[in-house]
Amino acid sequence: MTILYRSFSLTVSTLSFILTCFFASCANEDPAIAHDSTYFNAIEDNDIALAAPKEGDWRYSHNEKRQDLKAYIKVNPVRPGADHSTIYLMPVGDFTSLQQTILKQVKKYVEIFFQMKTVLLPAVSDSAITAVASREHDGHIQLLAPYLLDSLLKDKCPRGGIALMAISAKDLYPKDSWNYVFGLASYTKRVGVSSIYRLQDGHLDTVNYKTCLTRLANISSHEIGHMFSLHHCVYASCVMNGSNGLSETDRSPLRLCSECQKKLFWNIAYNNKHRLKQLSDFCKNNSLQRDWLAFKADLDAVNQSN
Repeated sequence: MTILYRSFSLTVSTLSFILTCFFASCANEDPAIAHDSTYFNAIEDNDIALAAPKEGDWRYSHNEKRQDLKAYIKVNPVRPGADHSTIYLMPVGDFTSLQQTILKQVKKYVEIFFQMKTVLLPAVSDSAITAVASREHDGHIQLLAPYLLDSLLKDKCPRGGIALMAISAKDLYPKDSWNYVFGLASYTKRVGVSSIYRLQDGHLDTVNYKTCLTRLANISSHEIGHMFSLHHCVYASCVMNGSNGLSETDRSPLRLCSECQKKLFWNIAYNNKHRLKQLSDFCKNNSLQRDWLAFKADLDAVNQSN
């Protein structure tokens, strides 16, 4: 009896967690998510429902299936490990000093967003790409995005890297029938490319700096999200929403909806509240008012729930 009693007393401290896992499993909820359910229940109330798509919007012409946590786990997503836990950003082309400042800020943002070490690599020339995989469009040069993925980036992720994303100074296009593309990523190869060209409204200056920073942070986290096997979000207003143009990108928040946060948390297993506080501070320090208010609302909800 004494031995049985001692065995029980050793496990009673974890009984609450075991019961949580048991009932969560019965409800088809992942134990890790159930263990942080207070956080997700708090922020879920701040999710904003998607409006019906209008002609020209991404969802108007793309009928995509919802990817919940169960579906996400089923695709066996890319996950960090001891030998691949760093995100790399590779500037491609020539950047002004102000553009370089934005790249450094986006590096900080990506590191916060994914809670993973992020490295901004030295810029590489785009002259070789321009010579073999480019076209002239509306008076400027565009680079062929799939070529960058397959030739410049494939198998080029530095040692220890889990993802490699190029950021081009020049405009991008995915194929001849398209006018342009903001970014492109491969789910399986863990590489992606985005461009700053269309995000700066012609020329980057102090007037449109915050707009450009918001857009590049949006697109970078979106494309790297794809590298972690996150599909386009059709559940709520979310940085993983698909986009057909700048106006749609500008309507998209930097915030992941609660459903997509569950997927990323399940994958990377960071401290949710710590990440949220850092995201809020980044937006506040860079005067990104709309997104600061969104993150602050989540933080307030989490604090009130504790």
